[in-house]
Amino acid sequence: MVRIGIVAGEASGDLLGAGLILAIRQQIPDVEFTGIAGPEMIKAGCKALYPSEKLSVMGLSEVLGHLGEILKIRKHLRHYFSSNPPDIFIGIDAPDFNLGLERKLKEAGIKTVHYVSPSVWAWRQKRVKKISRSVDLMLTLFPFEEAFYLEHEVNVRFVGHPLADMIPMEPDQQAARKKLGLPVNEKVVALLPGSRMGEVQRLAGPMLGAAKILKQDNPQLLFVVPVASNNIREYFYQLQQEIAPEIPVTIIDGCSREVMAASEIVLLASGTAAMEAMLLKRPMVVAYKVSSLTYWILKTFNMLKVSEYSLPNLLAGKPLVKECMQHEATPEKLASATQELLDKEDNNESLINVFANIHIKLAKNASEQAADAVISMLPGSNA
Repeated sequence: MVRIGIVAGEASGDLLGAGLILAIRQQIPDVEFTGIAGPEMIKAGCKALYPSEKLSVMGLSEVLGHLGEILKIRKHLRHYFSSNPPDIFIGIDAPDFNLGLERKLKEAGIKTVHYVSPSVWAWRQKRVKKISRSVDLMLTLFPFEEAFYLEHEVNVRFVGHPLADMIPMEPDQQAARKKLGLPVNEKVVALLPGSRMGEVQRLAGPMLGAAKILKQDNPQLLFVVPVASNNIREYFYQLQQEIAPEIPVTIIDGCSREVMAASEIVLLASGTAAMEAMLLKRPMVVAYKVSSLTYWILKTFNMLKVSEYSLPNLLAGKPLVKECMQHEATPEKLASATQELLDKEDNNESLINVFANIHIKLAKNASEQAADAVISMLPGSNA
């Protein structure tokens, strides 16, 4: 029986892991998966030693409060997999956790694959040496990442992005509105301040402030906010009562993709949401703020190596969408950038065409591609 160790962090890693598990099972039905998994991976048949939410920590300063527990988990997994060697180990995202574990397992003679490149091309580029020592194969979601690794002589394969496979080329805005119970003829602006409480605490205020400004000039606008948890729902509602109680905001549990599909414009936190909005062909304004300590470290040590941060801009290779980062993420600047999109709503066709071309390049049946790459690394494979 083929045995595969696997570790995924956060909801996005859980979805990637589940797709990969199912694709590998198509070729090796009796394969066994063990590691850190979320609900989707468990549903796909992975034995979870720990839930993936244990790794759902972001930022340089934010991780400190959980560091002891995280190191304890990694030490246990290193011992577990070294004592019960799998045929191959797959780390999905969570680079600060997985790369250290992968290095130890590789040194112990276990083949290692890392799925989803860390943003090594953007900051802390010296990590590529650590990656080279830690992984036998890097699987990337984006073509510019593959080029970076080839330049640094790391074994790599671009597999495409699963979201590009899942999201249709022409999303149905009216169907999304009907599903969410939203008016079919109103102008909808989606607000997505993030899926983690830390993100929401930093961005919900500026976004609500921007909504207040926009509503004054555009009385017809309807604002819709998808929330990832009850805690975030309660926090957002209370903040709205403080900042913009006069503005009707529809708060929806989950359904972030449907909310974006239902909208004209999306105001969102940089990350996977920007990727989804691009695939949904929605004009957007991207905001992002990290903690003051994290930002100070990044700036002081000149750790950022890119001028553009959001995935649409990185994939286009040019400033395609407006970015408001850190001190630029103010209500006034977010409102101004959103208003600009509203004003030229009928002329956004060229932007949408660029989004569509990127979508085509990323739609490569990623889970199947990744499964083929992993199977080719198994002992005795002829690939």
